[in-house]
Amino acid sequence: MCNVCTSVTPGEPQIFLGSDRAFTYDYVFDMEDSQETVYNTCVASLVESALEGYNATVLAYGQTGSGKTYTMGTGFDIDLNASQVGIIPRAVEHLFHGIDSKIKTARENGMVAPEFQIMVQFMELYNEEVIDLFNPIFNKEKLYKIHEDPFTGIQVKGIMLKTVMSAEATLQCLRMGALSRTTASTQMNTHSSRSHAIFTVHVKQQRLVPSDDGSNEVETLTSKFHFVDLAGSERLKRTGATGNRAKEGISINCGLLALGNVISALGDPSRKALHIPYRDSKLTRLLQDSLGGNSKTVMIACISPSDRDFMETLNTLKYANRARNIKNKVLINQSKSSRTIAQLRQQIAQLQLELMEYKQGKRIIGQDGNEIVNDMFYENNMLQNELNNLRTRVKAMQETVENLSARNAALLTEKAAKNWIGTGTDSQVADMIQGYLQEIEELQAKLMESNSTCELLRKQLAKYQSTSMYNKLSMDMSLGDISLVLEEAKKELKLQKESLIKSKSHSMSEVDSDSSTDVDFESDNESKDIDADLKQELLNITTDIDMKQKLIDELELSQRRMQTMKQHYEEKLLQLQSRIKSTQEERDKMLQSYSVKSDNDDNVKKVKEEYSRKISEMQKELKKLQAAQKEHARLLRNQNEQKNKLQLLKNELTDMKRAKVKLINKMKEESQRHKEAERNQIREIAQLRKESRKKASLLRAMEAECKIKEQVLKRKQEEVSLLRKNQMRGLSAKAAGRIKNEFSEKAVKRKWSQIEKAINNIAMNRSGLVQQEVRMEHFLEKREALGRELEILHHRRKQALAKSQDTTQLESLIEDVEENIKYVQETIAEAQQNVMEIEETQDESEENNIQKIITSLQDVNEAKYLIQKLYGMTLNHSHLVAQREAKLKENEATLEELKQENAVKGQLLDHILHTEYPVFNREIAPLSTSSNTNETSSNNTSRSTSPIPLAVPENKSKIRKRTADPSELLFGLKSETNIMTKSENGNHLQLEQPLKRIPSSPGILKDERL
Repeated sequence: MCNVCTSVTPGEPQIFLGSDRAFTYDYVFDMEDSQETVYNTCVASLVESALEGYNATVLAYGQTGSGKTYTMGTGFDIDLNASQVGIIPRAVEHLFHGIDSKIKTARENGMVAPEFQIMVQFMELYNEEVIDLFNPIFNKEKLYKIHEDPFTGIQVKGIMLKTVMSAEATLQCLRMGALSRTTASTQMNTHSSRSHAIFTVHVKQQRLVPSDDGSNEVETLTSKFHFVDLAGSERLKRTGATGNRAKEGISINCGLLALGNVISALGDPSRKALHIPYRDSKLTRLLQDSLGGNSKTVMIACISPSDRDFMETLNTLKYANRARNIKNKVLINQSKSSRTIAQLRQQIAQLQLELMEYKQGKRIIGQDGNEIVNDMFYENNMLQNELNNLRTRVKAMQETVENLSARNAALLTEKAAKNWIGTGTDSQVADMIQGYLQEIEELQAKLMESNSTCELLRKQLAKYQSTSMYNKLSMDMSLGDISLVLEEAKKELKLQKESLIKSKSHSMSEVDSDSSTDVDFESDNESKDIDADLKQELLNITTDIDMKQKLIDELELSQRRMQTMKQHYEEKLLQLQSRIKSTQEERDKMLQSYSVKSDNDDNVKKVKEEYSRKISEMQKELKKLQAAQKEHARLLRNQNEQKNKLQLLKNELTDMKRAKVKLINKMKEESQRHKEAERNQIREIAQLRKESRKKASLLRAMEAECKIKEQVLKRKQEEVSLLRKNQMRGLSAKAAGRIKNEFSEKAVKRKWSQIEKAINNIAMNRSGLVQQEVRMEHFLEKREALGRELEILHHRRKQALAKSQDTTQLESLIEDVEENIKYVQETIAEAQQNVMEIEETQDESEENNIQKIITSLQDVNEAKYLIQKLYGMTLNHSHLVAQREAKLKENEATLEELKQENAVKGQLLDHILHTEYPVFNREIAPLSTSSNTNETSSNNTSRSTSPIPLAVPENKSKIRKRTADPSELLFGLKSETNIMTKSENGNHLQLEQPLKRIPSSPGILKDERL
């Protein structure tokens, strides 16, 4: 029989113990919440973190029988349904589902799918010994050692790791290990775990990640997921454990105590000690990464809501509240190789940037050896800004230049037309001349643009300067000047070709001479210079080739246009000749016709004059066309010459392209040789860096050791200096004749009064706590007894109702028992409230004040004084304890005598009732039987979480007229007041009225005369 002593605030992570003691956590779940809710709230995010390379831990803590194994899911009960499988099976399913999802997503995005490797291990800590649950046969012969790896953390050497490929295989391994766990039965739990179990899932992931240079590199992530099912804390008084069970309980409590000390050390923000006692127990050593280390940890505190387990629930809540203050340092577990590659690439990029800045002159080394920014850099920036402004102005003025060029071309056209044909010339000839002049103007503009481009490129290279290949041409340049330009270009091309051949032969000789020597840093510099020269020459050749290719394209275009114009004029000449011929033929025909007819000479003369005029006009036109034809023939001759020059340019261009190909091949060879030398140097540098890191690590270790020694030495020196100072102070006092008390007796007495007061307060709190616990245990046992008595009375009432008997007396008894149970429950609640108040007072205890006072002692005499006082207090308390123990033994002896006397009187009363009052004997027998039953069961009761209902005692077959009232059984019937009165040796014994409960004195029966 029990009540619920906890309550959860709806919608808030807060739990109340009793009526007003509240505890706040990250998450709080009530009794009605499902396992799925607990998992989705607390553990699901940890599985996702494990897939990203973070360590994770789920820790289940609580008293025995509070549901830790049920919550974690390591019990594997056959009767459990899918909604009660626990955290571990759900996490395993979630883990493999996440792996499949990552692989599927990578394939859908066209990426290489990551590779996963899952391994599991299962161990238990039984009596401070590690046992491999996957290999329990050899555990007696094998001792597993716990060690710390600087890269992977805490490991157990020799534990079997099993590789699994699916969730089913993982759960099968978990099931096999769970069957090998050590369990036993106690009074509080029929399937109590006698060991701490740790199920670990190792996840290794290899995936491709993009790097800064656009390529992909392999990244390896590792993580560990611990599922910890701790054994429950136990009280030997409640579990009734003996022998091996008691030894197991002591070992469990020792491990949990060490775990509590670690949690207190990590969770106390005011703690100044740097040492965390991980090595006090193997449990804390195994959980070192999970507590304050590299792991995301969730602690699930399982409590019992029953008020029978009030003290265990309170301790568990306080335990979890301290663990909430722990701060872990979580890092992603990336493989050292991939992490080192990423760091080196970042360092290389930074060094390349600095090197480029040095080459550009941005960074220089000053006279004092410090790095400064060059003034030329700022000047270059200013010039660059000015250049951009000028370019903007040039673009803005380009339209004006184009308009003026068009106007100039029009004026030149008019001038040429006047010079060629005078006034009234044919429009077609003017158009032709204008076309020629426009074409010449365009060629001049393109040639000027090519010259300016060449000038700009050569100035930017800044290696060597050469004169412009072409001079600026005037806007009124005629068509015949193109030959001069081509001639100059040809000469310039020949000169560049000869210089290229000479530089090529010179570079080849240098390369051959360099290849005969050893590869050192000087040859490396020379090869870099040669490589730069070759690149420079290649750039020059490429620029010249591009320029000449553009010029050739323009000449070919001009040639095609001239060929088109030639065909056009030839067709026009043919048309004019055909027209002249046709006109002459027409004239002859007309003359012949008029000669035959000879009608009128005047008409003949008119016709003849008309045709003569037409012929003269056509002849004039013919002369003009013939002049144009001559000019065209001259242009054709020039075209042939240009065609020959064009062919020569093409040949030279082909030779230059071949030279360019050869130079590129040579540059590739030089680059390959340079890369090989660079790889050799990189290997040497890597070897030197490795040796340097070893020396640096050795130096750091030596520095750390030296620092520790210096700290120890410094502390010793401070102690020695303090002792010397005290000694010198004493000697100076003796020399001055001022030998007095070196400490203030008043101050020491004040310190002692503070210590004494604090000790008394702590002792009173602990004594009160023990008394309240004993009181609460007493009333819990009394409530159990009343509960069983109430069950018996209810059973008897059912039997009476079945037999149609009067149940008034039974109902009255039931009401009395229920009132007693209600009163006992109120007393239990009061005791629980007192316990919580004492616990809160203990949280604000004066132990820290005592510690401060002790550490503030600076004189030996003060310490002697306090020790003497403590010695006297100890003697006094020991004397009082001895007196009270003697008094207790005396009271126990008296109690034993009273019990024996009571037993004798009871036997005498039974004898009297059996012999002289058989009627009352028959009425009292059932009640005495139930009373004995209650007494026996009350003596053997236990506060188990699932008490076994008592069997209802069998009723003896008796003929009963009615059920006797307790007052009638004890004091007789009102009509028979003299029946229970007996005379013995002249003394009359008369029974008094029944005892009545006084409300002001709970739990104690007092006499009251009516």
